[in-house]
Amino acid sequence: MRFYVACLGLVASLPQLTLAHGFVSGVTVNGKWTAGADPVWYYYPEGTAPATAGWDALNQDIGFIEPANFGTSDINCHKSAKVGKNFVDVKAGDKITFYWNTWADSHKGPIINYIAPYQSTAGALKWSKISQGGLVSGNTWVTDQMIASNFTSSTTIPKNLKAGDYVVRHEIIALHGASNDNGAQAYPQCLNLRVSGSGKVAPTSGVAGTSLYKRSDAGIMFNIYGSATSYPYPGPQLWTAAN
Repeated sequence: MRFYVACLGLVASLPQLTLAHGFVSGVTVNGKWTAGADPVWYYYPEGTAPATAGWDALNQDIGFIEPANFGTSDINCHKSAKVGKNFVDVKAGDKITFYWNTWADSHKGPIINYIAPYQSTAGALKWSKISQGGLVSGNTWVTDQMIASNFTSSTTIPKNLKAGDYVVRHEIIALHGASNDNGAQAYPQCLNLRVSGSGKVAPTSGVAGTSLYKRSDAGIMFNIYGSATSYPYPGPQLWTAAN
């Protein structure tokens, strides 16, 4: 208990600016909670951190991936991410709700969800985009809706997805500094899924994380303070074959 309290003290001592960011503490499916990766994992003695479905990353600063590093493996599941030990049980067609621990209302931007056949290393994952949300109207973004919904965001697992093990990549791209080159902030979060059901459609191709975005993409360099009425989503087209 004393060690855990000490861990919390270390996290509490981080700069307040970074604590305004966030991470996915866990998910629910049909009311069942499954824990994600808490950055505190790093402070446990080796081999004693709680096993979760989330990928453990070196994001103890609650930080982000900058566009200059979009060509590295870190863009997959955050910095130096290692595969989670547990799985979220979900049926094809179920809704999965992601719980962020917090989020800053200034960090407006899109929320994008991807899925990939399970692999144990981030660099081997091939992503298919299954949902995305961005600018709602005026200066209201999907991140504002997430904050108003107690820091939760949901997506539906494609109803005809073939049963098996997958990784879901849930990401916010904060655009408050994105009018400048290298100003966007990507917050990818990954969890293992164990999908059941009678679906027959599996992703036959996907995009490597290092090819998802370029720093010059219209949706990466974007002025949220301008007069835009729509948002050009970065990344591949939505994968709808299993819908």
